[in-house]
Formats: sequence, structure tokens, C-alpha cells
Amino acid sequence: MKTYRVSDIPLPLGSEPGLLRRLAAARLHVPESRIASCELVRRSVDARRRGDVHFICAVECGVSGPPLHRLGAKVSEAEPYHYELPHCAPPVQRPIVAGLGPAGLFAALILARAGARPLVLERGAPVEERAAAVERFWSTGLLDTRINVQFGEGGAGAFSDGKLNTGTKDARARFVLRSLAEAGAPREILWDAKPHIGTDLLPGAVKTIREEIRSLGGEVRFYAAVSDLRVQDGRLSAIVLENGETIDCSRLILAVGHSARDTFRMLEKRGVRLEPKPFSLGARIEHLQTAVDRAQYGRFAGHPELGAADYRLSAHLPGGRGVYTFCMCPGGEVVAAASEEGRVVTNGMSRYARDGRNANSALLVGVGPEDFGCDEPLAGMEWQRRLEEAAFRAGGDGYRAPAQRVEDFLRACPSTHFGDVQPTYRPGVTPASLDEVLPRELTDAMRQGIRLFDARLHGFAHPDAVLTGVETRSSSPVRIRRGEDLQSVTLPGLYPCGEGAGYAGGIVSAAVDGVRCAERVLLDASLT
Repeated sequence: MKTYRVSDIPLPLGSEPGLLRRLAAARLHVPESRIASCELVRRSVDARRRGDVHFICAVECGVSGPPLHRLGAKVSEAEPYHYELPHCAPPVQRPIVAGLGPAGLFAALILARAGARPLVLERGAPVEERAAAVERFWSTGLLDTRINVQFGEGGAGAFSDGKLNTGTKDARARFVLRSLAEAGAPREILWDAKPHIGTDLLPGAVKTIREEIRSLGGEVRFYAAVSDLRVQDGRLSAIVLENGETIDCSRLILAVGHSARDTFRMLEKRGVRLEPKPFSLGARIEHLQTAVDRAQYGRFAGHPELGAADYRLSAHLPGGRGVYTFCMCPGGEVVAAASEEGRVVTNGMSRYARDGRNANSALLVGVGPEDFGCDEPLAGMEWQRRLEEAAFRAGGDGYRAPAQRVEDFLRACPSTHFGDVQPTYRPGVTPASLDEVLPRELTDAMRQGIRLFDARLHGFAHPDAVLTGVETRSSSPVRIRRGEDLQSVTLPGLYPCGEGAGYAGGIVSAAVDGVRCAERVLLDASLT
């Protein structure tokens, strides 16, 4: 029996269960009786014509009998994928992984499965403790700088939408998705074109993987921040923890995330080569989810098979700046994501059901060293801080955030009230003007973007839509330079990894980078 992939099969909403199998048999030009198995491997929504919203599917079919001699359009032999661990002897000295976000989690998983017994250090709390601490912050406005949306097991992605769509073509992404599904994530992440877990289900999968790491001999320590490095003969020789403990270490996968600002400062002090990296910033924009559903799906809005609609919009403006929406959270809420005192940061979050009243997305503008005021490695990080401080002042006490109706924003006048769209950000918002927080060149670019996007998604510029600022942590403002061997170009033994190091953008790509770094550590250890 051979297996064939059949792509681009249109499937109407509400189809009976056996229709997809029959359509695949017709595309293969074989009787349905020869289809021994039919597995859905990809499903996306085609809403290009709002009068005919349907699914586009791909399946892998096991076909009994003789092989097919003529493959029709959109039919190919399926290529089975199985991830294999590197065939290397475990290193004598156990490697250390700093950070237990997606990159660190999957780096540690690979090392543990290879018998390397990694030591995993996470500066924050276990994921089950994080949820309670974050809820206290959102309810009271009392920030814990050790346990928050940015720091702790699961990384910043644990308080987002758990989005798993990625632009990476690396086949390891399939391993990441399968591992998450095996750890308890919804099975549809294996075929959904825009997979998500939801911030309510992601912690369970993270905890399951952590316990597998421990069961294989790995050690996971929480509240263990790396505060310094020791170097001997030009190589990494040890790490120092915040509590003063020194641990011998010749191979460190540094997967600390994009908000580990103290770590970036320490690396700069130790002579590790850093460089400023372009990133994006702006604010969160909220609309009624029902309005987004109608704009995207027309008369099909609300169909139970479709769920809450999303969008993705981008434009290049005259002068070269890019403006785009990012991390769109259907049926979600805007969340307080500060990790430092006296600074306001926003992010977006959705639960698995995506059943909240509002939709939200980041509305971001690309920025680079020319905006930071200088080209020093940490200039972008310090610029982020200044904007977050301005948002804190504009929001008032208790980490309230400045917010503005879109109609007022487009007219460049402060808001005094809100309308149909009520802000979801907790601990609360203060009606304000974002021009008091963000540079004028950025707010002008955001205004152009809103008007352009309204022509593509009707209602994007709705007067009562709400902007809440600021969103500054879309990606790392720093890149820790590494070579083709994935080690720091100035400090052998240090493996900068994931989004914080500047080599990923999102849960899956960060996890993939963690897998790659773990493979390299195993290979390098076997060569010494």
C-alpha cells in the first residue's frame, strides 16, 4: 500500500463526515473501496468570496492495490516524516539550558531524550504558579518582577493565544507540533492552517513536557536566574546564579526570551558580541468580534464550524516604513505584560474557545537603529524602556494603560470616554492620547495603516474601536551574534537561542531553534 497526498480539496461547511474521503478518491481516480486510510493533514478557511465561504483541505490517503501510475493535479506521493535524535554519545558534563520558554523547553527535551541529563534553569515560576501570580497583578495592579507575563515556565507565549502558525520551512516544526499534541494540546494543531492552543490549555502541555524531561534524568530548577558568566582560556567555564551559586558549565544554551534585559546588560559587560536588531512597536487595537466575523465571513458569520474570525493586514508606507497587524487574538483580551516597575506593556491573549466579546491585535510599525538615537547594541532596549515609562505616566497609578478611541486617534485628540467597544485591559485604562506616549512619526504611520486597513477589512477604522498602549515586546531588540556552529562568535560554549537571542519569532520557530541548538550541543560534545 502506498500513501498519497491530495491537496486543495474544497469542502463545504456542514459537510457529512464521509464527503472528504469520497472527494479524495475521486481526485485519485480510484474507487472509494481502495482508500484504506484517509487522514486530514491541513485545513484552512477560504473566505475570498464572502458568499461562498468553505474549507480547503489536504489529506493523506493510503491506497490499497497496485501503485498509481498517473498522478493527477494536486496529487503527490506522501513523504513520511519521523524525527530522529542525533546519534551521539551524551556529553560527559551535562549541558545547561537557561530559560524554559519554547526554545529552552524543546532544547531540554531533545537533550533529555538523548541521555544528556540537562540542568534547566528558569528565573521565574512553574507554569501552574505563574497563572495565580499574573491574575493577582491583573486584579490588583501589584507587579511581581520575578513572576509575570514575560518570566516563568512557558515564556511570554503562555499568556498569549498559544499561536503555532509559523513561516519556518524547517521540518522540525512538525516534530514540535506533534510533541505538543502528544503532551495534551488539541489534536487539530496538526492540521489547522492557523493552529492555536489557547492560553488556558498551553500550560498543561508545557507541564507534561517538563515532567518528561525530569523523568529522563533532567533537572529543572525554578527561581534560578543566571546573573553572570565565568570565562577561562577564552571559553565559557561556569555560570553564576542570582543567589551567588557557581556551577561549572562548558555548554550553555541561552534561551532567556526577549525581555531578559538584565541578561543582555550582563552579556555586554562580559564582552559577548551583541548588535541592535530592528523590531516593531505600537499599540493593541480592539474591535467587537461580531464585527470582525461579519467583515470576514459575511452571511456565514457565526457558523459553528468557523469559530471567531481573524485577520492579518500589512502595508508599506511612503518613506519605507512598514505597518502591520500582529498576534491577532480572536475573542480575546488585551493584557498587562509589564516585567519592570514603573513601565506599562500590553499584549494580547485568547483562550482556546476564543469566545470573548472583543477581538484584538497589535498594530505595529517597524523601527530600527535610526529611530533609537544611536547604534549601540542595547539602544533599542533602552528606547523601549522610555516608551513604556511614558505609557505608565499617561496611564496613571497601578499599571493602568493609556487608551484612545480610534476616531479620536485619527483626529489626534485625547479621548474622554469609550463607546460600543469597551477596553478589556486589566488593571484598567485611562482615556488619553497616544501622541503623548509614542513618537509622532509612529502614530502618523499607525493612522495611515488604520485607514488603509479599513479599505481591506470593513470596520477596522470604526470610531469606537480602541487603541491601548504600548506594545513594545513584539520581538527582541537585540541579536546575540552566533556563527554557523550556533555558538557565540566571541564566547565558545555559549549557544544563543530562540526569540530573545534574535533567531526566532513565535512559539514554533523558537522551539525549532531550541531543537537545533540542542542537536549542535550534542554534536559538539561528541567531537571533543
